[in-house]
Amino acid sequence: MKKISLIVPVFNEEDAIPLFYQAIRSDEFLSKMNIEIMFVNDGSTDATEDIARQIISNDNRIVLVNLSRNFGKEKALFAGLCTVDADFIVPIDVDLQDPIELIEVMFDMLLDGSFDIILAKRSDRSSDSFLKRKTAELFYKTHNKLSDVKLEANVGDFRIMRKQVVQSITKMSESQLFMKGIFSWVGFRAGIVEYKRCSRVAGNSKFNSWKLWNLAVEGITSFSIAPLKVWIYLGAAISLFSFLYAANLIISKLFFGNPVAGYPSIMVAILFLGGIQLIGIGVLGEYLGRCYMESKQRPKFIIRNIIRNQDEKNDASK
Repeated sequence: MKKISLIVPVFNEEDAIPLFYQAIRSDEFLSKMNIEIMFVNDGSTDATEDIARQIISNDNRIVLVNLSRNFGKEKALFAGLCTVDADFIVPIDVDLQDPIELIEVMFDMLLDGSFDIILAKRSDRSSDSFLKRKTAELFYKTHNKLSDVKLEANVGDFRIMRKQVVQSITKMSESQLFMKGIFSWVGFRAGIVEYKRCSRVAGNSKFNSWKLWNLAVEGITSFSIAPLKVWIYLGAAISLFSFLYAANLIISKLFFGNPVAGYPSIMVAILFLGGIQLIGIGVLGEYLGRCYMESKQRPKFIIRNIIRNQDEKNDASK
């Protein structure tokens, strides 16, 4: 029987893991399939690892991948994709905002042979705050205007992929990862299933506003150099405006005798240009910093150990 592997990044999710596992056990479709549940522990400091080990000792379908520290969700997900060996792979969050029962629908669509990936698209995000919904909408629009790699709006990591797709993804060598962009960049034939996003079953989201902002910057700078190019056009526009303004001052003085404005106008111009230059330097620095980080060629993640059912039985017998 073909094997389905669920990749589940976790960071301090001691409350959510038992509920997630129970939902998997209760799902009629998954109970009949050859499945693997791979928890990728991203350096949790609570009882996440202990709870996962308890589950593993009673279920040989569970695998725990412990990273050496907290590398972030994107790299934890990538670590799972690099470690997994299955015919079909499903990245999914542990908070059950993505419904388990949708996996059967996606799997059936994939099996008809016309798709390599089935994306789960959020048709209803009422469980998210108004601000989060609007900023997400703005991000997708901005990214798709600036980048050649188009992102499907309101599609997260939740999807099902054939093994060939995952093998292509794991060949990506960059250390700065934006998984939504990487998923789109590799291409392949994709279908879409819409669903209503639920609220978290336990705990709080580990993605605060600052992390979401950094992820958005990562997404745009990883797949577009438009933020660099825009300064060429902005500089040309400011130069043209300055030339026209200077010509206007000369004509006003020579032909109409109008006095030229003094220090206030000069200060405004200096502050405006100074602000524009600092923003431009910041954008340049963002790209330069990424080049510097990539040049180090550090590993994306480090795996401390991988725990399977047999390992837990051996530990218990000692």
